[in-house]
Amino acid sequence: MSVDPAPTAPSLSASVPRPRADAPRDAPAAAPAAASPVAAFHPPGGRAAWFAWTVGVSVYVLAVVHRTSLGVAGLDASARFGIGASALSTFSILQVLVYAGMQVPVGLLVDRIGPRRVLVLGVALMSAGQLAFAFSTAFGPALASRAVLGCGDAMTFISVLRVAARWFPAARNPFVAQLTGLVGTGGNLFTTVVLAQALHTAGWSTTFGAIALTGVPVLVAVLALLKEAPPGAPEPVRHESTRLPVGQQIRAAWSEPGTRLGMWVHFTTAFPASAFGLLWGMPYLVEGQGMSRAGAGGLLSLLVLSGMAFGLLFGRMVSRTAASRLPITFTVLTATALCWTAALAWPHGHPPLWLLVLLMLVMGSNGPASLIGLDYARAYNPAERMGTASGIANMGGFIGSMTTLLGVGVLLDALADPGGDGYGAHAYQLAFCFQLVPLLLGTAMILRLRRKVR
Repeated sequence: MSVDPAPTAPSLSASVPRPRADAPRDAPAAAPAAASPVAAFHPPGGRAAWFAWTVGVSVYVLAVVHRTSLGVAGLDASARFGIGASALSTFSILQVLVYAGMQVPVGLLVDRIGPRRVLVLGVALMSAGQLAFAFSTAFGPALASRAVLGCGDAMTFISVLRVAARWFPAARNPFVAQLTGLVGTGGNLFTTVVLAQALHTAGWSTTFGAIALTGVPVLVAVLALLKEAPPGAPEPVRHESTRLPVGQQIRAAWSEPGTRLGMWVHFTTAFPASAFGLLWGMPYLVEGQGMSRAGAGGLLSLLVLSGMAFGLLFGRMVSRTAASRLPITFTVLTATALCWTAALAWPHGHPPLWLLVLLMLVMGSNGPASLIGLDYARAYNPAERMGTASGIANMGGFIGSMTTLLGVGVLLDALADPGGDGYGAHAYQLAFCFQLVPLLLGTAMILRLRRKVR
């Protein structure tokens, strides 16, 4: 894979606190570090770096396939397990809850045992969870299997970013992070195009069982081919006598305003597209808008393709200047809020097709914009707690998604016609208004923390 050159910057010592080499220009300057092998090391980039990243990102693509598989199977799951909207939303809520709750422990694991071992564990858990889900016929076992899957999913993204941070120059990291998200959306595209069709041709158990078995070659590739760092890279701080206690490391990461700003950026930008793609997109388009499954799948594919395009754009912009972070964030939030407001305010809850297309295109920017939150956490924390800080920031969007999934599900059940089958356009219209609550909360917190970071 070839990319255009990005500006390079000298690597800083792991002992130096914020900001890192690619931190915002208006951040306070850190004291100069004493000369050390860590300070002298410059990640090389190049083909070997791209190879290591490719092996790692294959795990993340698989994780996205597992994570979004229920998004196109929501109606099938409702029929298979005999459940309503609230119970159906519990699948995704539990999966997201486990994902969010695992972020700090996973960050600590990455800092202590390394990303390669964490990726191996993640693949094993995802495969086991999906295989159990494939053969579940009752709600309880299926719910437990999604929790196991969410636990494995939680171990992938932070690990891939940590591998990239050790292989690529610091100024390249924002672009590589966006590229990781972009390639990961390929898993979402596979879900919306291939999985949706496979469910109706091969059936539930065969489709989900086949997805579970794809973890075997990915696991072999990680074990045989992935190297955490280039030759000559200094060993990270993992020895018991030199690393911080767990509680102190978490407090140190949380006390940094850049970490908290990153968490709220991730929270506010990620949840609209995440909740839509994880569960409610297909039901909203099919039941609420009267579209065919094929037409709804086409719009969801447009959401994914838009995310890939925005990932490239935002990666370039943030790599060239850190000052673009907040302008991108506020532009995405404003556009998303305006499009959803127009769609939900449309008479009778049936917006025209052009507005739905515009909504998908705009929501495609949500995922790439959320990665700016992780960039804040990485830029304002030293290397030895980067995984912990990234885990805290990465919790944000999944907490927002979990809240939205639950809120929409509860409102749909409350607004449903007792004698009807499914939910009408008016029920979806009112239930989706819940999104404005976390959107306003997150925006207020970003505005508050922006001043502290400055």
